Amino acid sequence: MPGYRDSLGFKFLQATKHDRLELFRRERENIAPAPWFKVYPEAPKVPLPKPSFGAENFWKALIERRSIRKYTRQALSLDEISLLCFAAQGITAQAERYLLRTAPSAGALYPVETYLFVNRALDLTPGIYHLEVQDFVLEELAQGEFGQALAEASLSQYMCAKAPLVFVWSVIPRRTMSKYGSRGVRYIFMDVAHICQNVLLAATAMGLGACPIGAFFDDEVNQILELDGEEETVVYMASVGYPAE
Repeated sequence: MPGYRDSLGFKFLQATKHDRLELFRRERENIAPAPWFKVYPEAPKVPLPKPSFGAENFWKALIERRSIRKYTRQALSLDEISLLCFAAQGITAQAERYLLRTAPSAGALYPVETYLFVNRALDLTPGIYHLEVQDFVLEELAQGEFGQALAEASLSQYMCAKAPLVFVWSVIPRRTMSKYGSRGVRYIFMDVAHICQNVLLAATAMGLGACPIGAFFDDEVNQILELDGEEETVVYMASVGYPAE
Protein backbone atom coordinates (compact mmCIF):
# COMPACT_ATOMS: atom_id res chain seq x y z
CA MET A 1 0.00 0.00 0.00
CA PRO A 2 1.53 3.35 -1.01
CA GLY A 3 2.29 5.85 1.70
CA TYR A 4 1.47 9.55 1.60
CA ARG A 5 4.41 10.58 -0.58
CA ASP A 6 3.78 7.73 -3.01
CA SER A 7 0.06 8.42 -3.35
CA LEU A 8 -1.57 9.78 -6.50
CA GLY A 9 -2.95 12.68 -4.49
CA PHE A 10 0.48 13.79 -3.27
CA LYS A 11 1.98 13.49 -6.76
CA PHE A 12 -0.87 15.53 -8.24
CA LEU A 13 -0.44 18.32 -5.70
CA GLN A 14 3.29 18.47 -6.31
CA ALA A 15 2.94 18.37 -10.10
CA THR A 16 0.39 21.20 -10.19
CA LYS A 17 2.10 23.64 -7.84
CA HIS A 18 2.90 27.14 -9.10
CA ASP A 19 6.55 28.12 -8.87
CA ARG A 20 7.96 31.55 -9.74
CA LEU A 21 10.81 30.10 -11.78
CA GLU A 22 8.82 27.45 -13.60
CA LEU A 23 5.45 29.14 -14.11
CA PHE A 24 6.31 30.89 -17.38
CA ARG A 25 8.83 28.32 -18.57
CA ARG A 26 6.56 25.33 -18.19
CA GLU A 27 5.34 23.93 -21.50
CA ARG A 28 1.70 24.78 -22.01
CA GLU A 29 -0.61 21.78 -22.20
CA ASN A 30 -2.54 21.75 -25.47
CA ILE A 31 -6.08 21.00 -24.30
CA ALA A 32 -8.95 21.87 -26.62
CA PRO A 33 -11.85 23.75 -24.99
CA ALA A 34 -15.41 22.51 -24.62
CA PRO A 35 -18.63 24.44 -25.31
CA TRP A 36 -19.54 26.87 -22.56
CA PHE A 37 -23.05 25.53 -22.07
CA LYS A 38 -24.58 22.08 -22.23
CA VAL A 39 -28.12 21.66 -23.49
CA TYR A 40 -30.38 18.73 -24.30
CA PRO A 41 -32.25 20.22 -27.29
CA GLU A 42 -34.75 17.34 -27.59
CA ALA A 43 -35.63 17.22 -23.89
CA PRO A 44 -38.97 18.58 -22.63
CA LYS A 45 -38.46 21.90 -20.82
CA VAL A 46 -39.86 22.87 -17.42
CA PRO A 47 -39.54 26.63 -16.84
CA LEU A 48 -38.51 27.46 -13.29
CA PRO A 49 -40.44 30.21 -11.48
CA LYS A 50 -38.62 33.47 -10.99
CA PRO A 51 -36.93 33.20 -7.58
CA SER A 52 -38.61 35.13 -4.79
CA PHE A 53 -36.12 36.09 -2.11
CA GLY A 54 -37.13 36.35 1.52
CA ALA A 55 -35.44 38.21 4.35
CA GLU A 56 -33.54 35.23 5.75
CA ASN A 57 -30.45 36.12 7.77
CA PHE A 58 -27.19 34.89 6.25
CA TRP A 59 -25.38 34.62 9.57
CA LYS A 60 -28.25 32.62 11.08
CA ALA A 61 -28.07 30.17 8.17
CA LEU A 62 -24.29 29.93 8.52
CA ILE A 63 -24.56 29.11 12.22
CA GLU A 64 -27.45 26.66 11.89
CA ARG A 65 -26.23 24.69 8.86
CA ARG A 66 -25.73 21.02 9.62
CA SER A 67 -25.57 17.88 7.49
CA ILE A 68 -29.14 16.54 7.62
CA ARG A 69 -29.67 12.97 6.41
CA LYS A 70 -33.23 12.22 7.57
CA TYR A 71 -36.21 13.82 5.86
CA THR A 72 -39.99 13.87 6.14
CA ARG A 73 -42.21 12.71 3.29
CA GLN A 74 -43.11 16.32 2.42
CA ALA A 75 -42.57 17.14 -1.24
CA LEU A 76 -40.72 20.23 -2.41
CA SER A 77 -42.52 22.90 -4.38
CA LEU A 78 -41.31 24.12 -7.75
CA ASP A 79 -40.69 27.53 -6.14
CA GLU A 80 -38.38 25.91 -3.59
CA ILE A 81 -36.54 23.97 -6.28
CA SER A 82 -36.17 27.19 -8.27
CA LEU A 83 -34.56 28.96 -5.31
CA LEU A 84 -32.13 26.09 -4.77
CA CYS A 85 -31.19 26.03 -8.46
CA PHE A 86 -30.67 29.79 -8.43
CA ALA A 87 -28.43 29.46 -5.39
CA ALA A 88 -26.42 26.84 -7.25
CA GLN A 89 -25.93 28.45 -10.65
CA GLY A 90 -28.27 31.38 -11.13
CA ILE A 91 -27.05 34.07 -13.54
CA THR A 92 -26.62 37.39 -11.73
CA ALA A 93 -24.76 39.64 -14.19
CA GLN A 94 -23.00 39.80 -17.55
CA ALA A 95 -19.43 40.98 -18.06
CA GLU A 96 -18.69 41.14 -21.78
CA ARG A 97 -19.24 37.57 -23.03
CA TYR A 98 -19.27 36.05 -19.54
CA LEU A 99 -22.52 35.24 -17.75
CA LEU A 100 -21.66 35.59 -14.08
CA ARG A 101 -23.38 33.41 -11.52
CA THR A 102 -24.15 33.11 -7.83
CA ALA A 103 -21.03 31.00 -7.27
CA PRO A 104 -17.54 32.03 -8.45
CA SER A 105 -15.60 30.09 -11.06
CA ALA A 106 -11.94 30.30 -12.09
CA GLY A 107 -11.76 32.42 -15.23
CA ALA A 108 -15.58 32.52 -15.32
CA LEU A 109 -15.38 29.22 -17.22
CA TYR A 110 -18.00 27.33 -15.18
CA PRO A 111 -17.11 23.66 -15.76
CA VAL A 112 -19.92 22.36 -13.52
CA GLU A 113 -23.23 20.93 -14.75
CA THR A 114 -26.20 20.50 -12.40
CA TYR A 115 -28.53 17.49 -12.50
CA LEU A 116 -31.54 16.93 -10.26
CA PHE A 117 -32.86 13.56 -9.14
CA VAL A 118 -36.45 14.39 -8.20
CA ASN A 119 -38.16 11.86 -5.94
CA ARG A 120 -41.04 13.98 -4.59
CA ALA A 121 -42.01 17.40 -5.88
CA LEU A 122 -45.20 19.34 -6.45
CA ASP A 123 -45.90 20.04 -10.14
CA LEU A 124 -42.84 18.08 -11.24
CA THR A 125 -42.82 14.46 -12.37
CA PRO A 126 -40.32 12.21 -10.55
CA GLY A 127 -37.24 11.65 -12.68
CA ILE A 128 -33.91 13.09 -13.73
CA TYR A 129 -33.50 16.69 -14.86
CA HIS A 130 -30.68 18.90 -16.12
CA LEU A 131 -30.47 22.59 -15.21
CA GLU A 132 -30.17 24.60 -18.40
CA VAL A 133 -28.50 27.68 -17.00
CA GLN A 134 -28.97 30.25 -19.76
CA ASP A 135 -32.76 30.01 -19.88
CA PHE A 136 -33.15 28.82 -16.26
CA VAL A 137 -35.25 25.80 -17.17
CA LEU A 138 -35.13 22.15 -16.20
CA GLU A 139 -34.62 19.71 -19.06
CA GLU A 140 -36.40 16.44 -18.41
CA LEU A 141 -34.01 13.58 -19.20
CA ALA A 142 -35.96 10.63 -17.82
CA GLN A 143 -39.14 9.95 -15.88
CA GLY A 144 -39.29 7.39 -13.11
CA GLU A 145 -37.97 6.41 -9.70
CA PHE A 146 -34.17 6.62 -9.67
CA GLY A 147 -33.59 7.22 -5.96
CA GLN A 148 -32.91 3.57 -5.14
CA ALA A 149 -30.37 3.20 -7.95
CA LEU A 150 -28.66 6.42 -6.89
CA ALA A 151 -28.55 5.28 -3.26
CA GLU A 152 -26.97 1.95 -4.20
CA ALA A 153 -24.40 3.75 -6.36
CA SER A 154 -23.67 6.01 -3.38
CA LEU A 155 -22.38 3.27 -1.10
CA SER A 156 -25.90 2.57 0.23
CA GLN A 157 -26.50 6.12 1.46
CA TYR A 158 -30.25 5.73 1.45
CA MET A 159 -31.06 9.38 2.03
CA CYS A 160 -30.59 9.54 -1.76
CA ALA A 161 -33.74 7.44 -2.09
CA LYS A 162 -35.68 9.07 0.74
CA ALA A 163 -34.89 12.75 0.10
CA PRO A 164 -37.36 14.55 -2.16
CA LEU A 165 -34.45 15.98 -4.16
CA VAL A 166 -30.82 15.12 -4.81
CA PHE A 167 -28.45 17.46 -6.63
CA VAL A 168 -25.78 15.70 -8.69
CA TRP A 169 -22.92 17.80 -10.04
CA SER A 170 -20.73 16.77 -12.93
CA VAL A 171 -17.79 18.60 -14.45
CA ILE A 172 -16.59 19.10 -18.02
CA PRO A 173 -12.84 19.43 -17.34
CA ARG A 174 -11.91 20.86 -20.75
CA ARG A 175 -13.73 24.10 -20.00
CA THR A 176 -11.21 24.94 -17.29
CA MET A 177 -8.18 22.90 -18.35
CA SER A 178 -8.06 24.52 -21.80
CA LYS A 179 -6.91 27.70 -20.03
CA TYR A 180 -5.23 26.46 -16.85
CA GLY A 181 -3.93 23.02 -17.82
CA SER A 182 -3.64 20.39 -15.11
CA ARG A 183 -3.64 23.14 -12.48
CA GLY A 184 -7.22 23.71 -13.56
CA VAL A 185 -8.28 20.44 -11.95
CA ARG A 186 -7.70 22.13 -8.58
CA TYR A 187 -9.97 24.98 -9.64
CA ILE A 188 -12.69 22.61 -10.84
CA PHE A 189 -13.08 21.11 -7.37
CA MET A 190 -13.09 24.57 -5.82
CA ASP A 191 -15.86 25.59 -8.23
CA VAL A 192 -18.14 22.68 -7.38
CA ALA A 193 -17.53 23.21 -3.66
CA HIS A 194 -18.65 26.85 -3.98
CA ILE A 195 -21.85 25.69 -5.68
CA CYS A 196 -22.60 23.01 -3.11
CA GLN A 197 -22.06 25.40 -0.19
CA ASN A 198 -24.48 27.86 -1.78
CA VAL A 199 -27.12 25.12 -1.92
CA LEU A 200 -26.47 24.01 1.65
CA LEU A 201 -26.82 27.55 3.01
CA ALA A 202 -29.86 28.30 0.85
CA ALA A 203 -31.54 25.11 2.06
CA THR A 204 -30.87 26.04 5.68
CA ALA A 205 -32.25 29.55 5.16
CA MET A 206 -35.39 28.04 3.62
CA GLY A 207 -36.01 25.75 6.59
CA LEU A 208 -34.80 22.69 4.70
CA GLY A 209 -32.03 20.25 5.51
CA ALA A 210 -29.25 19.17 3.17
CA CYS A 211 -26.26 16.87 3.19
CA PRO A 212 -23.23 16.94 0.86
CA ILE A 213 -22.23 13.55 -0.55
CA GLY A 214 -18.76 12.72 -1.81
CA ALA A 215 -18.80 8.92 -1.47
CA PHE A 216 -20.16 7.14 -4.53
CA PHE A 217 -19.10 4.81 -7.31
CA ASP A 218 -18.31 7.42 -9.93
CA ASP A 219 -19.01 5.44 -13.06
CA GLU A 220 -22.19 3.91 -11.67
CA VAL A 221 -23.63 7.41 -11.21
CA ASN A 222 -22.21 8.41 -14.60
CA GLN A 223 -24.00 5.45 -16.14
CA ILE A 224 -27.35 6.51 -14.66
CA LEU A 225 -26.85 9.93 -16.25
CA GLU A 226 -25.42 8.44 -19.47
CA LEU A 227 -22.14 10.34 -19.05
CA ASP A 228 -18.92 8.91 -20.47
CA GLY A 229 -16.91 9.55 -17.30
CA GLU A 230 -14.09 11.15 -19.30
CA GLU A 231 -15.32 14.26 -21.11
CA GLU A 232 -17.90 14.70 -18.35
CA THR A 233 -17.93 13.00 -14.96
CA VAL A 234 -19.82 13.24 -11.66
CA VAL A 235 -17.86 14.73 -8.75
CA TYR A 236 -20.29 15.77 -5.99
CA MET A 237 -23.87 15.40 -4.75
CA ALA A 238 -26.23 16.78 -2.11
CA SER A 239 -29.56 15.53 -0.78
CA VAL A 240 -32.22 18.09 0.20
CA GLY A 241 -35.55 17.90 2.02
CA TYR A 242 -37.57 18.86 5.07
CA PRO A 243 -35.63 17.69 8.13
CA ALA A 244 -37.06 14.90 10.26
CA GLU A 245 -34.46 15.27 12.99
